[in-house]
Amino acid sequence: MWRLGVLVSGNGTNLQALIDACKQREIKGEIVLVASNRKHAYALVRAREAGIPTLVFEAEKYKTKTLMCSKMAQAFKEKEVDLICLAGYLLKLEPCLIRSFPRRIINIHPALLPKYGGTGMYGHHVHKAVLANKETESGCTVHLVDEIFDHGPILAQNHVPVKPDDTAETLAQRIRPKEHELYVSVVKHICTGKLDLDNFKLSDVSSRGSKSLSF
Repeated sequence: MWRLGVLVSGNGTNLQALIDACKQREIKGEIVLVASNRKHAYALVRAREAGIPTLVFEAEKYKTKTLMCSKMAQAFKEKEVDLICLAGYLLKLEPCLIRSFPRRIINIHPALLPKYGGTGMYGHHVHKAVLANKETESGCTVHLVDEIFDHGPILAQNHVPVKPDDTAETLAQRIRPKEHELYVSVVKHICTGKLDLDNFKLSDVSSRGSKSLSF
């Protein structure tokens, strides 16, 4: 059983999808810690209702972001976490955390990376940008986390057509269930060994989105 940690900032629908999949044994893993940078994030309520320990790391309470991330890394290590899943976590991770869990941090992003990633590209901002550029397709991406926002090697993607009458809200509503489906699938295959992050190479999957793993 893989021991999973999850980082959240908001409502936590992707967290809920992971909680449900673990409970139903679709994922052969256990969420042992949920941490957030926002003490009022509803995702923390979801975790507590599921009996999962939670921690809050508010940036303003630490002298530096590096110190905050080092404390987060320590908390995950104390829980013997095998994989960290970012589920709507809005802060950029500092190198100390990434280097403490090499090739063991993944993220779900509500667009087809490498498009519409980076600073400020989250939630409705992503969908507004997609519509403003008159894209005909959007979707979501799961990728390994590196030291650049939304940049690491792509593991898998789900594609969603953009309709002529879409708003940011309607597009988000259609992409969200695809996010849940994709994230659960990727975590499931990591936990079964079908997706081996230790031996994952850029030659297997393009780091800039031209291909993705097929489950």
